[in-house]
Amino acid sequence: MRPGGRAIVLFLRQVFDCSGVDQRVVDDWIRCVDAAEDSCVAIEPGSGSGDPVPPLVDRSAPEWYQLVQASLRTGGYAIRTEKAYLDWLKRFADFHSGTDPRQCGGGEVRSFLEHLAIDRNVAAGTQNQAFAALLYALQKVYEIPLGDLADTARARGDERLPVVLTREEVARVLGRMSGKYSLMARLQYGSGLRGLEGCRLRVKDIDFGYEQIVLTDTKGNKDRLTYLPVSVRSELRDQIAAVRRLHDADLSQGNGRVWLPFALSEKYRDLDQSFEWQYVFPAARLSVDPRSGIVRRHHIGESSVARAIKKAMRSAGVDKHASAHSLRHSFATHMLEAGADIRTVQELLGHKDVSTTMIYTHVLNRPGIVGASPLDGMGSVERDRRDGQAGEFQE
Repeated sequence: MRPGGRAIVLFLRQVFDCSGVDQRVVDDWIRCVDAAEDSCVAIEPGSGSGDPVPPLVDRSAPEWYQLVQASLRTGGYAIRTEKAYLDWLKRFADFHSGTDPRQCGGGEVRSFLEHLAIDRNVAAGTQNQAFAALLYALQKVYEIPLGDLADTARARGDERLPVVLTREEVARVLGRMSGKYSLMARLQYGSGLRGLEGCRLRVKDIDFGYEQIVLTDTKGNKDRLTYLPVSVRSELRDQIAAVRRLHDADLSQGNGRVWLPFALSEKYRDLDQSFEWQYVFPAARLSVDPRSGIVRRHHIGESSVARAIKKAMRSAGVDKHASAHSLRHSFATHMLEAGADIRTVQELLGHKDVSTTMIYTHVLNRPGIVGASPLDGMGSVERDRRDGQAGEFQE
């Protein structure tokens, strides 16, 4: 299909609900558009523009599944959100013996959520995600009123404290890493990045002039600024230079495209091939976008970075139940220990509410454990007890 035909079919699929349109009608559209473009310039080989447009939805799935998938894609939802919502919708249908979700209501939603909370004992966040998925599908897509679900049994909220490493432990962990994973781990700790934020860094986000990192593709889609540590700047420049060489090689082979948010690739022609939008930590291989079918170079996988950090923690002898995200927790805690204002830390972390940031005060004796254990205040009594035990062992 020619570029114009591809654009028109995409428009028809995304703007209008074509789920009930016979495929032969769509084929007729394509043939008519192609016939009208006989005088157009031929597509350059290797440009990827002539690739067939993938379907907006999975035609092998049930109709109720296709409707939600089409709504998510036309709404511009992230691929992770799409997968999570559709997975919960399938679980919901399976729980009700394969019943079409369009035939369900508030009672069925309540019983499923209570099953998760009581029988499966899932975390509160898991239950909330399931509820958000069902709310989107049933209310927004199927337009089914769910009524009052306030009396639904809820999973208990998490009240766990974050696992924080000491400065010495962080130094040991970072000292056992090398290469790009070392650089990414140091950015997570030195800039307070989430794991996915580090993976999604683009060349344009690194501001060497103002010595800061501009985060745009973040949780909640809110821009924020954070530190660009002095100790990583030279290595980061080398990494960006390597990205430029890789990008030039991709362009020479007719590739070099990258995913852009907010449909920017449709608004600005060839912006997805510009260097400033390339990922700072690109994947080793090209991949096919599961929704557009376009060949692109994505960013490095978050799980591979997390595994490298976890391996370094084991090698460093860190016996805490820590993960890669503990580096971000440690950044916040160590900032507060150094006397930083909690509002400053809140902005650096990108927390919506300062109460979220307050949890990092648990190791600072404010407002956590104040004073000392009464056992340590017994002084001579405790020493006499130990001396007496030592005498018994000697006898």
